[in-house]
Amino acid sequence: MRTLDAAACTALLEPLTAVGVSAAQAILQAGAGGARRKADGSPVTKADEIADDMIRDALVRLAPGVPIVSEEHAEREKPKIPAGKDASYFLVDPLDGTREFIAGSDEYTVNIAVVTGGVPRFGVIVAPAMGQVWRGIAGRGAERLEITGGKISAPSKIHTRPRPADQLVVMVSRSHLEPRTRAYLENFLQAKLVQCGSSVKFCRLAEGAADLYPRLSPTRDWDVAAGHAILTAAGGHVASPGRSPLAYGGADLLIPGFIASGEAATA
Repeated sequence: MRTLDAAACTALLEPLTAVGVSAAQAILQAGAGGARRKADGSPVTKADEIADDMIRDALVRLAPGVPIVSEEHAEREKPKIPAGKDASYFLVDPLDGTREFIAGSDEYTVNIAVVTGGVPRFGVIVAPAMGQVWRGIAGRGAERLEITGGKISAPSKIHTRPRPADQLVVMVSRSHLEPRTRAYLENFLQAKLVQCGSSVKFCRLAEGAADLYPRLSPTRDWDVAAGHAILTAAGGHVASPGRSPLAYGGADLLIPGFIASGEAATA
């Protein structure tokens, strides 16, 4: 069993960023054709599958022996999650926001995370159509990069902002804003609600452009982990609605709900 601690994640920072950017470029080239419905009713395209294959092949080369759990592969074979406080694995969503992708929106991402001991420690999120990259290692900070003409810019440090005294900016899902989350939002009647697709919502918190992102309906581990790691690295936190830590690696890889905040976690 190989452990990917903060030092190992730092050594993998540039290679994993390059993997995410390469997958993003492949998605742009493939386009949104070949869409079908998976067994759970969610959409998938040929681009999802191309990106998944690229990322998995690259991760095997970069970190031999580290298990890989990805959305598209999990549809075909039940993932084996390593147990133990030092156990590490990659958690991948090769194309988060497929609905937005098919609809022609730019709000879709490539998500790659490292989970160690059940906690997301590293995350990189690439938004292909936006030409942006966000990445972070818990305890070592977070960064944003730009992609222009196929080249990646130097990184800029990002950090969450203090919660404003007047108007909160609350990110909400464009495709999954259901009744429980709507009811929760009634506690923030003066807030500015910003609809957005995919993991970009986490990134807006991490870069200090928003303050809160609640989702009180179930989602999958791979939808959350990379954003969780980046937001933590930027000074925020993600927890269950009851304020307990999120439980990754469950039998169905389901997160029942969460609240992401730009504020640091309190004891």
